[in-house]
Amino acid sequence: MKASTAANKPLLQVEELSVSFETSMGRVKAAENICFDLHENETLALVGETGCGKSVVASTILQLLPNNASVRGRAIFAGRDLLALSEREMARLRGNEIAIVYQNPSLALNPIIRVGQQVAEPLQVHRSVSRSRSLCLAKDMMSRLGLGENGVARMYPFQLSGGMNQRVMIAASMILSPKVIIADEPSKGLDNALAGEVMAEMMKIKNRTGSSLLLITHDLLLARAISDRVAVMYCGEIVEMGVVSEILSEPLHPYTAALLKCLPEKGFQPIPGSPPSMIDPPDGCRFRPRCQRRQEGCRKRPGMVEAGNTGVGMGREVRCWLY
Repeated sequence: MKASTAANKPLLQVEELSVSFETSMGRVKAAENICFDLHENETLALVGETGCGKSVVASTILQLLPNNASVRGRAIFAGRDLLALSEREMARLRGNEIAIVYQNPSLALNPIIRVGQQVAEPLQVHRSVSRSRSLCLAKDMMSRLGLGENGVARMYPFQLSGGMNQRVMIAASMILSPKVIIADEPSKGLDNALAGEVMAEMMKIKNRTGSSLLLITHDLLLARAISDRVAVMYCGEIVEMGVVSEILSEPLHPYTAALLKCLPEKGFQPIPGSPPSMIDPPDGCRFRPRCQRRQEGCRKRPGMVEAGNTGVGMGREVRCWLY
């Protein structure tokens, strides 16, 4: 069951977050002025095309960016700005209070350590649970995610399929019942049936522990199935945000509408043109070159405006001159 967020206070507040990278090709403006709240027990989906900056936002929150990154803004969790904490302080939080499910388990998992031990390790490091007890708890968590058969816990990552390793990552991330789970493309590498089963079990565990989930995905069907709210990103910016049922049934931003037309049920209608360069994004509205509703005024940069008075719902925001 999806959480009701109306009376819940924000657990994580991301404020005016901007991230850029210095490269040999120029400065990549990966995210600009990102603002959102994640409430207690809520699932918020950050959706958009590949390369729009979704994963950068996730990595920034946990201070997992490379040295060529430049960051402005704040990420407030439990009264503290995560972006201002030392590496030692962040190490205490990662996995314990805020966990991340990476989209590439082959890079995140240690190839020479058995997967059961990797799932159990957070219990040993953060909770001082004994090795035998932590392995028992790890096997139970893996079993919930369909990894309880044939001694999977004693295998190494190279002995498992990509989908199985993805489930190992999910188990390791949720073993401590963190307050916030950041899932970066958690269904990547899984077929549709298996993805549905794994995400359903992941949501059961989330709801049982009372965790909040920030879902990073390009899969609108997944976002629709498990999210309370959705924030749509395009070229480093959030262009629309609100209750998932309202946004996906009556999108306000032309990009959101175009993205929905890419779904199988809408006939796989591709968005005209290509995403712009993140080094040299268009002036004004960044979707303007691809937008079928563009006007002369769209050459000016739009801000986020509340769109609750449209009759579609309250708490709705959109970055578009049409509103």
